[in-house]
This record gives sequence, C-alpha cells and structure tokens, in this order.
Amino acid sequence: MSRRLWVLTAAVVLVGLVVASMPLIKRLEHYQEVVDQGPSPEVRANAYLAAQTFLRQRGISVKAIQALNNLPESSQQAQTLMLLDTREKMTPAQVTRLLSWVRAGGRLVFVAEQLWDEKKGRSGDLLLDQLQIHQFLTRDLREQDRRREREQIKPVIPLSTPDIEAPKTPWPELTRLYVQNENDPAYMSFDPAFHLDDPQDHAQSWANSADATHLLQMVYGNGLITILTDADLWKTRTIGKYDNAWLLWYLSQDSAVTMLLRTDHDDLFALLWKYFPQALLALALCLGAGLWHAGTRQGPMHPVPSRARRQLSEHLRANADFLLRRKGQHALLRALQQDIVRRARQRHPGFETLPVTEQWQMLGRMTRQPTSDVGQALRPRLEERLSSTEFTRQVAYLQTLRNAL
Repeated sequence: MSRRLWVLTAAVVLVGLVVASMPLIKRLEHYQEVVDQGPSPEVRANAYLAAQTFLRQRGISVKAIQALNNLPESSQQAQTLMLLDTREKMTPAQVTRLLSWVRAGGRLVFVAEQLWDEKKGRSGDLLLDQLQIHQFLTRDLREQDRRREREQIKPVIPLSTPDIEAPKTPWPELTRLYVQNENDPAYMSFDPAFHLDDPQDHAQSWANSADATHLLQMVYGNGLITILTDADLWKTRTIGKYDNAWLLWYLSQDSAVTMLLRTDHDDLFALLWKYFPQALLALALCLGAGLWHAGTRQGPMHPVPSRARRQLSEHLRANADFLLRRKGQHALLRALQQDIVRRARQRHPGFETLPVTEQWQMLGRMTRQPTSDVGQALRPRLEERLSSTEFTRQVAYLQTLRNAL
C-alpha cells in the first residue's frame, strides 16, 4: 500500500470519528466549580484579622502588637488600646503605668479574665481589681436569685386578681446597647455565661443581656475605660453577626487603634514536619542507630561461670586476697613468721628460750639457709607499704623456710 493511500485512509477514519462523536460533544456542558480550601494561613494565625480589616476599611489606623513594651503616644491623636489577649503576666507596675496613660487621655478596652473570689476579696486580675469591678458566672447569679426568692415570704394573692404577665424580652441571649438619639438598641453576641458587677457605681454606661451585664464603660481621668466579658464576638467567625462589627467601630471611632494580641505561629519543629517530614524521619533513624551503636558492648561477653568449677585453691586464693585488702601486707608477713617460729619450737624444744641471734643460727642449720638471710626475713619491719615485687619475694622466702622445717 502506497504512502498516499495510507494518508487518505487515516483522514477518512478521523473524519468518521468526528462525525460519530458530534452528538456526544453537543451534550457536554461547561461549568465552574469553586473549591473552598478553608481560611488562609494569615487568617488561621490571627483570629482578629477580619476585625482589623474592617476598621481599616472605615479609615481607622490599626496596629497589632504582641508585647506591651511602649504605650501609644496620644498627644497628637486619640489612641485606643485594646487588650484582647491574655494578661496573666502583667505586673503591678505595668498596671499602674497603663492606668496613668488612660488618665492622661487614652482609651482602654480590655477583657475581664478572672472571676471574683468572695473569700479572698479579689479576683487575681490586677487591672480588674484596681478598677473595683467584679466578674461572676451568670449561673451563680441565678442561684443567688433563687436563694433570695426561697428566703422571702410569698404574699397571699386574692383569687379575683388577674394574672399579669411580664413582657418578654426579645432575643434574651443577645446583649443590648442603647445609644443616645437612637430608639432601637444595638444587638451583640457576647458570651452569656459571664456577668460584670459594678458595686461602687463607677460605670457611666453599660450593655446587658436578659440575665447579665457584658459591657461597662467608665470615665477615668481624661480617658475612657471599656470592660468586656469576652472578645470572641470580634473574631473572624462571629464579627459579621448582628451588630458586632458596629460595636468595634463605635468603641474605636475618631482614634488610632492598637491591639495587643499574640498571633499563633507554627514553631520550627511544626514547620519542619510540614515541609520536610522525610528529612526528620531520616534524622530520627540516624539518631536511633547512633544511640544503638553507642550502647553496644565492645568485645565478647564473659561466659557465665559454672557452679561446678569451684576448687580449694580458688577459695584459698580468694581468702588471701581478702586478707591482703583488709589487714595489709605486714599482717600476712607476721603470720608467716609466727608459723615458722611455731614449727621451729616443735622440732627443737627450748627454741623460744634462746636469744634471737641463736634462734636465727638454729633456723639456718635446720633449713640450710644463710643466717643473714634468715635474720633479714624474720626481722620486724616498719609499717611501710612494700612494692609488689618485694612483697612477693619476702613471701616466697618465708614459705621456703616454713616448708624446710
């Protein structure tokens, strides 16, 4: 088959495939699908990123800090400092400096962190105790109200008196804030589990839910302090609900905002595990192998000694080693000298009555050893440590004399 015929055949087959697939192509529909990949790393790291973006869109300058080292300068522009994160490490000196900054004209918004302890007379929150504001659990307030109702004597109500129903509060779980020249309140979603109490009546305005107070505002010198039960309503997931965003703007209007919060960042190990898990696994295996190699024994193991191998000579040698360690060299030498003298008395009656020189001569004749060597071996020695060689030589000579008797 020629090349031209091959090309013609392939073209006919291709045209046939296109014609046959036309009905299927007409049924195809183009569509777009949006895949939600969740919040971005910036949003996950900063729970108040949406709040900061909202204020910037309203023309308010926003700055986030992680430590209260320097307070904002409020001489040229009004400043609002929002303490939205934990303050457990705040010192009394920092509290005094912060309140002095507010007294000079600053605005402070902070979250009450601790509950009031009736027994201790304080809450442990230095800033809250300094302002004489108490925080309670809402359920504790309900228990107190029920206790008061049980203690009170209920009056007798005539049967003809009609039942009077108290008006129900709409959305009782929401916090209401009434603003001047406005008929309807603003609604916010504070956590209804907490309540702020102002026993000294320092606050000039407040916001309540049906059961508790969640916002107190007081004038402090030339400044303004706003106390909240929580700031979760300004986090990314809740700031768009109700009037939460409006309240944030209302508290920070006509000022520059500084937010003290600790943003969450992955530590070095988390980042390494996220991007280099294989390298970390290889490093762990190398460390494990290195520790295993370092912990192994060098050289063969000693065999377990058999119980049947014990011999008399081993016991004697062990006994001698023990005496040498406990009593010393001179005690062993004196024991050998005394044994030699005892054997000489047995072979030569009256040996102990002879002078020392004659005893040495007698021992020399009995053992056929020079008298000078015998005297040198039996002479008492000073309590000085002998070298191993000298001690071995002395013991060997004394044993020779004893064995010759």
